[in-house]
Amino acid sequence: MEILDKLEIIKNRWEEIGEQMNDPEVMSDVKRFVKLNKDYRELEPIVNTYKEYKNILGNIENAKEVLDTEKDPEFREMAKEELEELIPKKEKLEEEIRILLIPKDPQDEKNAIVEIRAGTGGDEASIFAGDLFRMYQKFCESKKWKVDIVSISEGTSGGFKEIVFNVTGNGAYGTMKFESGVHRVQRVPKTETQGRIHTSAASVAVLPEADEFDIELHDKDIRKDTYCSSGPGGQSVNTTYSAIRLTHIPTGIVVTCQDEKSQLKNLAKAMKVLRSRLYEREHAKYLEEISSKRKTMVSTGDRSAKIRTYNWPQGRVTDHRINLTLYNLNAIIDGDIQEIIDKLQMAENAEKLKDEVGG
Repeated sequence: MEILDKLEIIKNRWEEIGEQMNDPEVMSDVKRFVKLNKDYRELEPIVNTYKEYKNILGNIENAKEVLDTEKDPEFREMAKEELEELIPKKEKLEEEIRILLIPKDPQDEKNAIVEIRAGTGGDEASIFAGDLFRMYQKFCESKKWKVDIVSISEGTSGGFKEIVFNVTGNGAYGTMKFESGVHRVQRVPKTETQGRIHTSAASVAVLPEADEFDIELHDKDIRKDTYCSSGPGGQSVNTTYSAIRLTHIPTGIVVTCQDEKSQLKNLAKAMKVLRSRLYEREHAKYLEEISSKRKTMVSTGDRSAKIRTYNWPQGRVTDHRINLTLYNLNAIIDGDIQEIIDKLQMAENAEKLKDEVGG
């Protein structure tokens, strides 16, 4: 049986990794140990489900044997009841296993760096960028994920022209990646006196946070400038040169960070973003390849793609990738986006399964 053979290979690999991790030579090689530990944790849910599946198969065999050999009607009735209970469990586990066996994007377990930028629509676009940031902030709170602001450029009437923040939490990128793309808002702006509905937009970019093992940065390639942090309206937040601007000379990528009062902390945050931006350039090729096959990932492969519309007069939110329309805009803008992400994840899994069958 092919599924059992696959699972047995995975279990053997998992046990082998466990043994390697106890090897003093491996433990002293940090890069290798981190990689093995990650692989071990990724395979563990599959191995646990396999053990449960094997146990159910064994119980089904026993129940069938009782029905084939036992004459006692009471025993036969018990075996029949057990089979009726076990077969749906077996089918449910097979579905779970099929999804668990879909090759994962190796980036999914990483932390995320999220950039929100106001697009067309002037002040209203900045206000909407602020609404999106609060939506993500509340969503991350519900997941017990940590949000760390890297840099902010405030809008003149509230919200943000641009905000960059880190999200630290297990699988943050794998969840947040579905938010990449253009978000559109339709509503009457506070500044509108005639009560007309305007359409504005903000773009969201989600990058997997690269760690030191992913991208090696050389000091000679980075120009570091320091300056005073400034707050809204240009007033100086502090008089020390704590804000950091990093320029990666080979690529021209510029990263700024002024959120912390400490220059060292700002430097560490800016380095994280720079490393992730460089990593993203390589990762983008892979995303383009898969986004051409999968509508759910069009957002990450093409940031100019319109992915979602928030319509205030009708209290409606539409995700255009999967034609999903929900009429609970207030709850969604208050951070309740799990249902949308779950449905996008399901659509992506269905497409991956199709790829697997096709391949």
